[in-house]
Formats: sequence, C-alpha cells, structure tokens
Amino acid sequence: MVQKYQSPVRIYKYPFELVMAAYEKRFPTCPQIPVFLGSEVLRESLSADGAVHVVERSCRLRVEAPRLLRKIAGVEHVVFVQRNVLNWKERTLRIEAHNETFASRVVVKENCSYTVHPENEEWTCFEQSASLDIRSFFGFESALEKIAMKQYTANVKRGKEVIEHYLDELISQGTSHIPRWTPAPVREENARSQAMLGDPGSLEVDGPNSAQGPTSEMVSTDGDKLDAEYIERCLGHLTPVQESCLIQLRRWLQETHKGKIPKDQHILRFLRARDFHLDKAREMLCQSLSWRKQHQVDLLLQTWCPPALLEEFYAGGWHYQDIDGRPLYILRLGHMDTKGLMKAVGEEALLQHILSVNEEGQKRCEGNTKEFGRPISSWTCLVDLEGLNMRHLWRPGVKALLRIIEVVEDNYPETLGRLLIVRAPRVFPVLWTLISPFINENTRQKFLIYSGSNYQGPGGLVDYLDKEVIPDFLGGECMCNVREGGLVPKSLYLTDEEQGHTDQLHQWRETYQSASVLRGAPHEVTVEILEGESVITWDFDILRGDMVFSLYYTKQGPKLGPQEPGTRASGQLTDKGWAPGTDYSRVEAPLICREGESIQGSHVTQWPGTYLLRWQMHSPPGNVVEDVLTALHSPGPRCKLLYYYEVLASEDFRGSMSSLESCTSGFSQLSAATTSSSSGQSHSSSLVSR
Repeated sequence: MVQKYQSPVRIYKYPFELVMAAYEKRFPTCPQIPVFLGSEVLRESLSADGAVHVVERSCRLRVEAPRLLRKIAGVEHVVFVQRNVLNWKERTLRIEAHNETFASRVVVKENCSYTVHPENEEWTCFEQSASLDIRSFFGFESALEKIAMKQYTANVKRGKEVIEHYLDELISQGTSHIPRWTPAPVREENARSQAMLGDPGSLEVDGPNSAQGPTSEMVSTDGDKLDAEYIERCLGHLTPVQESCLIQLRRWLQETHKGKIPKDQHILRFLRARDFHLDKAREMLCQSLSWRKQHQVDLLLQTWCPPALLEEFYAGGWHYQDIDGRPLYILRLGHMDTKGLMKAVGEEALLQHILSVNEEGQKRCEGNTKEFGRPISSWTCLVDLEGLNMRHLWRPGVKALLRIIEVVEDNYPETLGRLLIVRAPRVFPVLWTLISPFINENTRQKFLIYSGSNYQGPGGLVDYLDKEVIPDFLGGECMCNVREGGLVPKSLYLTDEEQGHTDQLHQWRETYQSASVLRGAPHEVTVEILEGESVITWDFDILRGDMVFSLYYTKQGPKLGPQEPGTRASGQLTDKGWAPGTDYSRVEAPLICREGESIQGSHVTQWPGTYLLRWQMHSPPGNVVEDVLTALHSPGPRCKLLYYYEVLASEDFRGSMSSLESCTSGFSQLSAATTSSSSGQSHSSSLVSR
C-alpha cells in the first residue's frame, strides 16, 4: 500500500531571496540535521540569462532503524537523488527527490516548492508532499513503513527549524536583505558554455511555464489550501502526519463530495475519533454527511422549535465557559423526569432537542475560538445527579438514552472535551453498568465523577471552572438560569393516538411481559445467579389493583412445571412445605404498590443461587388471605401488571466499577460504599416513580 504525505503551506515571513540563502547553507553538510551525512553535486546548469539554476545532488542519509534491520539490509545509510530547479525570475524553487538505494524494493518520492506568498511578496511559502511504496523488504515491510514515516515526519519538523536557524544566523551576521534578480546582458561565450553544460531534455528556460513542473498548482491559496499558521491558530497543534491526513481528507471531499464541504474543525474531529486512520475517518465522515443530508441537520438550528413543555421540564442549558474557554453545558439529570418527558413529547422530540444542543455547541466553539484567539473544538458538560434514583432505570428511557448516545457518537465525535459528574448517588453504578459499554473508550476517559460533596474544594470543580461561574445550586456564587426540571404531570402525557409513533409504542410494550395475579396465587419469577455481586434490576407498572412486591433467596431452586421456564402465571413456584428462614429468606423488604404506579429497583446479590421476584395481591389489614382454591373460584384476575427484569453479570458490574474508579475524581468514596454494602450485606433499593 502506498503511504502519502501532504504538508500544509508553511510561511516564512522573509523575502524569497533571503530564504534561498538560508536554504543553500544546508549543503553540502548540515550539522543541524544529524541524519544528513552529506551531499555532492552530480550535475549543474545555468540558463543564459542566469535566471534559472539547476542542481542535481546525491544525498546520503543515515538509517535510523533497529540494528537487526540494518544488518539484514546490509546498509548503514541510503542514497537519495535530489533535483533542484531555482528560478530567480519567477522566484520559485522546485525540488524533486527519489531514492536510489533499494529502488527495486522501496520507492520514495518527494516534491517540495518554495514560492512567493500570493498576498505578501515579502513572505515565502513552502509546501511538500511525499509518497512511500514498500513493495518487498525481507519480510519487514510493516516495520519499515512505520520507521520510515516516523523518521520522515520528524525530519519535516526539523527542516523548518533548520531554515529558521540559518535565517537568524544570516540576520545576526548583518545580512537582512538580498536584492532581487535582474536580467543581465547575455554574452556570446556564456551562451556557448551553457549549450555545452546544459542537458537539452532537463530544462526549458524560455517558455512561459519555465520550471513550473507538475506541482504548479501548489502556488494557489484560493481556499483549497491550509497554511501552517492557520492550523496552529484555529485547529491546534498537529503533527506532520496529522496535518497530512487533514489535507488529504479535505482534498478528497473537494474532489468527490456533492454538497457543502464541512469545516476543517469538523473534519478534524472525525480524524481524531479514528486515531487519524485516513480510510476509517473517511468512511465515518461520509456516513455522517449522508445522515445529515437525510435528516436536514444543517438547518436544525433554524427550523427546530422545542415544544413549550420541553422547555419547561428539560433541565439543561448553556452556562458561560470552563477555565479553558470551552462552552459549558449544564444538565440536571437527577431533577429531570425522563419517563414523563418521553411520554409527553415522544422520543423523537427529545432526540431532535439533543441534536440541536450539539449543533449549538459547535457554533459556540467557533465563537469562543474567535473570542479567545486559540482553537476551541469541544465543550464541557456538567451533569448534576442529585435526585437520580431507580426511576431513571425505566427501560424505554434507558433504551432511548443508548440510541441517543449512538447517534451523537457517530455524528459528533470528539466534541465532548470533559464531562464533570457531581453528586453521584449509590444507584449510579447500576446505570453506569447499563450504558458504559455503549460509550467510546476515548469518551469515557474524559469523565470525572464525584460523589457527595467531593466536588467542593481543591481537586473538584474549582480545577475546571472559574469560581465566578460555579452555579449557585452547587455552592457557587453564580445564578444559574438552567431550569430545575421536575415531574411532568400525567395529564400532559400524549395519548396513543396523539403520539402517532406506533412503532415506538410497540417497542415499549415488547420490552415488558404481562402477568395477572389472583387472590392467594402470586406471580413469581425465578432468577438464577451464578456468582455473587451480580445485580438484579426490575421495572414494572401496576395496571390494575394493589400488590405487594418482595424478593426472596433460596439455595435450591423450585421445581418448575412444563410451562415457560423461569415463570408461572398462577400458583407459587416455591414449595408450600418450605419454611421461611430455613428453605428460603426474604432479601428485599415488602413494597406495597398501588394501581397506576411504576416501580424501578435493583438488588446487588451477596450469594449465588436462586432469587424469586414475587408479586401478590395486597390485602388490607384485618383480612385473611385466601388460598389458591379460593382464587380458582374467583370471577377473574383482580390484579394486572407489566414487568421487566434484567441481570447485570458480576463481571460486568465489577468492570464498570473499575472503569469508574479509573476516572481521576472523587468517586472512590461512592465505590467503597457500594462495594462494602454488597460484600457485607446485599444492597437493594426500589422506588415508586409515578
């Protein structure tokens, strides 16, 4: 595979003639470039008027490679042939170079140009491109490719520094100006000597395209070029290889993409998301551009008008910037009724709103880049989890969150600079276990998580936010206009007809199983746990009647009938002869659930074995619970529910805890609390959310 390199336009703020004088100081040897062992002139010619000077050199470069590779190759240095065409009249220098050593196995080509800046004739532009084609190299093709590109990019950076070094040296010696070339009378003897020295096929001096060669388009800076100063000022520091990837991907889009070309900052995010692997970044970017076109995302900020209900109950908004100048977005997730919002405005409206937040974030980054005079390509998100509880584990809400994460990661990569999570409660590890596998590793490394009041004081928010912008609800002095959220009244929920999203409603209902509970005949579900510290989570809605929910543990599983494994719609799974406290024990306190309520909960198991989720009809005090025989004579089911349960494997739960602990934050206290509660006694919680 051919590896290509393309540099941005680098600008020397010195006249062309002075830069050429500095360039000539590199020959025949250059102590500032240790790998350059020396050079000798092979051929040289000068045009009759002295305007065009052609020099062909043989250059020796030391091989910086492992000793074993050098021994196998049998060389300590390689030879390159360099051909320079200096046109004083046009004020251009064109350089072509190729390797002679191992030319049958490896092909290296390089083209460079020095030209006058199109907008300032006292400045000089430099640009270079190269290609590397390793056909065969004793089985070390991959290693050689990495070594060659690493060495080449290092020399690119060093080459610019060397020119600047010699420019400073010339100026310090009193040479700060060199007159431009002017035509001189052509003598007859000079013309004859030129005819003898010149190579008829090597140079045309009088034509209108004198010394232009195949790289004449490099002079243009009409919008299809990137100069190094612009990159440093607007995009940030990039290595030569990263600059090359950006330029190549940008050029490819200009040549092939039908439609609006994204901004350089946007292209760069996709390259960073794929570690500057050009093909992978191109594929990801093309898919995103198609998605943007399909959903008309470029017009979103002009067309999206959030429903009034969303503006009232969505607890998120922009709030100044962080200490590095990144726009700051605050999300009070713990105060937000995600289930109520989804039932009141629908999942699509929530997605559209979050996409508009991301579009606004990119716009704010551009504004801050101009305001602060340095590249700002990402924003900071501050998430307050005070109030987060089991209601946020409502399964359709979790699934919607995962979908939103997927859309944002696919289309807005590398836009999140830092995520500060404060006041994380004990239930957070369960939610983290559910969502963390869907978050890119690069994104997870930007998370900083604090429990309790650990965000206060040194090491907390003051390390990332100026004291003047820390919100008042976190102990700061700044009044924050982000809404507090709150519960969405059920009266505002959309009806099935109003939602119009039949597929969405169908998916919600498919998530749950339905069950009927008779008097004296509870509904039970068995859950087999193979390893302690697994997490059982549940989510159910009481559709009719009042019930009591309990969780039990037994070492021996109940004998199931021929019906669906793990559950039985009527009757008890536990043997009637079993004695409480001996054969089985209650590990979750009974919870009375009223009609219309939605319950979410979790339990961190202490032992392996069988756990039973039980729903039974609630009997008011003083009533005697009827047995199964009585229930059979009842006119029909008295209670009905929809339920969902899931087991988070111990390995996944511990892994998520480890990933949380790896966040350099104050999460350690929360981690210790969760771990101790699961090892000393089972940790469980259940919440009535609606």
